[in-house]
Amino acid sequence: MGLKKYILFSILLIVLVFGYVFSIEAGEYKVTVLDISITLPVAIWVILPLLILFIGSVAHIMFYGFKSYLKYRSITKDEENISESIKSYLLQKSDKTSYKTKAFKDISNILSQINFDVKDNAFTTSNEEINKIVSQIKDIKSGIYVQDKSLKLEPNSSLAHKNLLNRLNSEIDFCLEVIKKPMNYSSDALKLAFLNIVEQKSMTTVKKLYENVSLDKEMAEKLFEKSAKNPEFALSNEEIIKITKNLDYDKLDYINLAKLFKNSFTPDDLISLFEELSKELESSVDAYFYILFEFEMIDRIRELLTTYTNDDFPAFRALIQLKDSGKHYSLESLCYKN
Repeated sequence: MGLKKYILFSILLIVLVFGYVFSIEAGEYKVTVLDISITLPVAIWVILPLLILFIGSVAHIMFYGFKSYLKYRSITKDEENISESIKSYLLQKSDKTSYKTKAFKDISNILSQINFDVKDNAFTTSNEEINKIVSQIKDIKSGIYVQDKSLKLEPNSSLAHKNLLNRLNSEIDFCLEVIKKPMNYSSDALKLAFLNIVEQKSMTTVKKLYENVSLDKEMAEKLFEKSAKNPEFALSNEEIIKITKNLDYDKLDYINLAKLFKNSFTPDDLISLFEELSKELESSVDAYFYILFEFEMIDRIRELLTTYTNDDFPAFRALIQLKDSGKHYSLESLCYKN
């Protein structure tokens, strides 16, 4: 029975009892308590306990009804909060949501200890916001840059970092911004931005920016390849020497560099470059010999070899001996194969 019906029927019962008692006894009755006398009709005295019981029962029902309402409201609010927590975990954010019910507190505690990940298969839920977030996360993981401002990613999260890399792959102008302010970005973001610039921008643009980042060997290789394809705007000898010195190029690195520049430099410029390198870095001497062999400068090689011990540069000494005996072999057939 609802509260309204209970009140209605209770009042009706009280009125009927009052009417019935009043009809058979219309007199009055006096009650004295502690020298205080109260005189009321007999019918009032009869229904007075009913009134007290009615008021007490209504108060009881309303109290526990309000208590149940508060509990229901807490559960409803916690149901909304758990959705917010799931959104936070999906976006790799720290969850600061508070819960009022023990069951949801336990659920939240469990969720906070689980790594959330979105699977590649279809994802559906009745919560449209979660559906949208999951769809955006899938896009980010697939390499698409998501620029929806409603997707508030944690700046230091791996998801935000992946989205940053996606943006670098989709916006070359943003790559330029990143390289111009390298202190604001991670090393892998700088590397990706630089490689994209080398691939898509002119050599003149690359030359203005490459010193803003710390090059690794892969980045230097791409830079040297770009320079080799653009001889009119190529790096100077001084720039090449500085880059290779900073990267601690070894013997094989210099050999590969010589191979790269062999078809883009004039013989004189290439010999000049590696001659300068050989004077500063012993690890580049093999590459210098390699270049001299490529241009058949045998006498110059003989002259240089006399400045070293007989145990130094055995491959080149072997080539000299083979040539002297009328046999022709290339350096690659003996060593330095890629």
